[in-house]
Amino acid sequence: MADRRNGVYVLLISCLLLGLLTGKPFFFNLAYVLGGLLITARLWSWLALNRIAIGRQTRVRRTQVGRPFEERFSVHNNGWLPRLWIEVRDHSTLPNYHASRVTPLVLPRANYAWTARTTCRVRGEFRLGPLTLSSGDPFGFFQMTRQIAATTSILVYPATVPIAGFFAPSGIISGGDAQRRRAQFVTTNAAGVRDYAPGDSFNRIHWRSSARRDKLLVKEFELDPQADVWLFLDLSAASLAARPEASDPNGGSYNSGLYIPPSTEEYAVVIAASLAQHFLAGGRTLGFVTYHPRRTVMQPDRDNRQFMRILEALAVAKSTGDLAFEQTIELESHHLGRGATAILVSADLDPGWTRAAQMLIRRGVRVVAVQIDALSFGADPARGRADDQIARLIGNGAEAFIVRENDNLSAVLSRR
Repeated sequence: MADRRNGVYVLLISCLLLGLLTGKPFFFNLAYVLGGLLITARLWSWLALNRIAIGRQTRVRRTQVGRPFEERFSVHNNGWLPRLWIEVRDHSTLPNYHASRVTPLVLPRANYAWTARTTCRVRGEFRLGPLTLSSGDPFGFFQMTRQIAATTSILVYPATVPIAGFFAPSGIISGGDAQRRRAQFVTTNAAGVRDYAPGDSFNRIHWRSSARRDKLLVKEFELDPQADVWLFLDLSAASLAARPEASDPNGGSYNSGLYIPPSTEEYAVVIAASLAQHFLAGGRTLGFVTYHPRRTVMQPDRDNRQFMRILEALAVAKSTGDLAFEQTIELESHHLGRGATAILVSADLDPGWTRAAQMLIRRGVRVVAVQIDALSFGADPARGRADDQIARLIGNGAEAFIVRENDNLSAVLSRR
């Protein structure tokens, strides 16, 4: 574009010089034509992006790995000049998302729209926008740009795999030590009564107390520690091992095309998300603990909001923490009462955290460990062997699973 414009400048100057040297009107007239052409082109390019409205409609701001994401863009020409072309360049950080487009001719008062689609392959929080608009004159002499600084974000949850039956945790046992935490559902631990609120079930009304106080009162219940399942996820830097991703991800895909990058961090996140889905879908109360590197502790709950909170934490989780998994278990073990179940997910091959798991078992906590074999992801063999970890855990009375790179997670975890 600049070379073409400079060529016209050279031709214009040459015509003026020849006109002055020869005195012939032809060269002056040609110089006038070239000058008028440049002025017209400059004015056209200046008007090319005036009175242009662009819309960006994002249907969802939350999605999941493996699911499609789409946006609809529209360019409306509010001016009286036709727009021969407009380049819309999108600067979003969402991987494999190609929303940029060069529009064809857009007539006055006309509209051009398109839809950008992609399948999310990476979890995390990503920026959508900003946009850069470019256009120019019909002769290609000048080009103008305009920045649209508006941005928003999208959160991509980690993928989950179906688990048919992980294990059978202890059920709700009557007579357990009640925890002083209110439950919105009926348990075996009655905690008292309170005033009736709209939405309370009629089978929770305590009629004797209601008659005595002349107002409706409903029974309150507390969670039984025997029903609690706690999920501990190790995201320490010491547990991280990863291989370079291949250019063709199809070699690492499984479970209906789901692709997980060859990293212990990604496998641990998918395992944690899948276990959370498994227990919460089955009506179990689930607590969640991780350091990523920020401390995240979610008290046991059993509704879908708990699952969403866990997915949001896992979406941005990174193995950058300095706290060893052994320390995480020791610091947060006070949340677990006798009879609770602790699920420990880690790729750390240090025997230290198995000793912490042994202390939980001695306190009456049922321990289920999911050991990710870091050696299968290219870790240094000097860090230890996953089979040795499994042997130590089983020897201490824990149930244990081992996961290696390219394992089918549904098959590995779906056993009782």
